[in-house]
Amino acid sequence: MASTVRITVDDDWTATVTGAPLRLAPRFDFRDFRVRVAEYANVEERGGFLLGTFGSGPWLWDTPDELRFGEERRELVGAEFQIAGEAAAPEDSVRVPAAPPVRPGGLRADEARDFRLEVTTALCRAPGDAVLTCLRDLDVLDEPLDARIGIAPDLALIVQHGTVVGWSLTDPARHLTTGFTAPDPAPPAPATRLLFTACMDVITTPLLDEVRRRDPAALAGLRQLDHSLRSQREDRHRADALLAFIGELVEDHGNA
Repeated sequence: MASTVRITVDDDWTATVTGAPLRLAPRFDFRDFRVRVAEYANVEERGGFLLGTFGSGPWLWDTPDELRFGEERRELVGAEFQIAGEAAAPEDSVRVPAAPPVRPGGLRADEARDFRLEVTTALCRAPGDAVLTCLRDLDVLDEPLDARIGIAPDLALIVQHGTVVGWSLTDPARHLTTGFTAPDPAPPAPATRLLFTACMDVITTPLLDEVRRRDPAALAGLRQLDHSLRSQREDRHRADALLAFIGELVEDHGNA
């Protein structure tokens, strides 16, 4: 990591790694399948945040991933990432290297101008969904990684050949929430972790297509998952975050 002082994010747009990561906890909005790290708490505050910062952000119908920097000090102040909706095959997911380890660090833009951070296309799920790794493409797994820069608790940028090629979220179940609400600071219940994996299976495997085709077996499994989420007495904040998506699926497809 010591040799990776400057990283490329988009073509010739670069940033310098600092020693000051964000202290904000990531918010995993399961309904929107997005991970946010920022201080804004609603849509209005988000609009003001985007106006007062620069970097990669939405423009009309263009919705890249976001890294936002403060205008005065040019330091990273927020991020938002979209999770790819289809998981890589298990034989590819197991190829995600354990090294190098995550090293905490912030970013300082080398110049104050906008850029574009492409969304990732490959989602690799670790066993038990202990880590979600989102990569530019699976070719990244053919060569070693340079670094994992921990820009916030449990959230890291992945760097290869000096360029950002993806990101990862460790213990994603811990960060489950809805919209802009902060996640529950308490650890997830064991039952929540199991239900989280079941919900990830619905979204990232052919199960979702089977549900939309109203396959009887798939719909029965979806209704059972919905029932389990609604029946869970502990960890209601996270269960409700999962229900925000699963409940909609049942309403749209499961009652046929």
